[in-house]
Amino acid sequence: MGLRCGMRTTKCQQLVTSLCVMLLGLSIATLSTVTHYGLHFTLISNISLESNSYRVIHHAAFYFGICLSMTLILAALLSSAATVRESQCLTAMGFFCFALAFCGLIPAACWRYTHSTEVEDSMMDVYDLVYEEVRRNASSFRRHELTAIHDAFLCCGKHSPFGDTANVESKTCPSGQVRDAGQDCLQQIQDFLKKHMDFVFTLLGITIGFTIYGMILTSFLWFSIHFSSNLDRKGKYILRGR
Repeated sequence: MGLRCGMRTTKCQQLVTSLCVMLLGLSIATLSTVTHYGLHFTLISNISLESNSYRVIHHAAFYFGICLSMTLILAALLSSAATVRESQCLTAMGFFCFALAFCGLIPAACWRYTHSTEVEDSMMDVYDLVYEEVRRNASSFRRHELTAIHDAFLCCGKHSPFGDTANVESKTCPSGQVRDAGQDCLQQIQDFLKKHMDFVFTLLGITIGFTIYGMILTSFLWFSIHFSSNLDRKGKYILRGR
């Protein structure tokens, strides 16, 4: 009776965990798509510079997010089906998908922790290079790119040690935009990305927690099915004549 009650409790927890993991997978897919096609990110990524390291991060993050979300959704579907059908094969496949997602989540979280400002720095470097090119040559085609960045981030110019920024800002800043003396575009970009990356890191942390819990539940479910395949089912009886 105790084993049967524990099995039912595990099944309920597994179904709830699978639902949460599926929602997390959909959230990661949505966030990856928004990040990849969002105006703020595509503006910086599409700027053709030889040293545009942000473009590599931009594309790598999108493909990683899509693959991770698909793995999580598949793990949730397999574990749900395994719970309902009490299938050892489906349970093992669900565990494998959870483990695969875990192996992708841990390096991503570690990379964010060890390279805490790399995304912000790469995007600000692109803006800095475009701004300085426009400052040296006001008729450069980069002026349209700089204007688009100012419009997207609702900022105007930057604090330059070389001075002579009024001419650049008068031609590239949004009309009626008054530059705050205490904040420039570099600061705006940094603040925007910090909020975005903090949200991404929080989502990764929650996903790691549910992934570990899903691995534990699928392991327990597999062993329960293995040692008691007829648990929670009606037995089969063979009547023998006397």
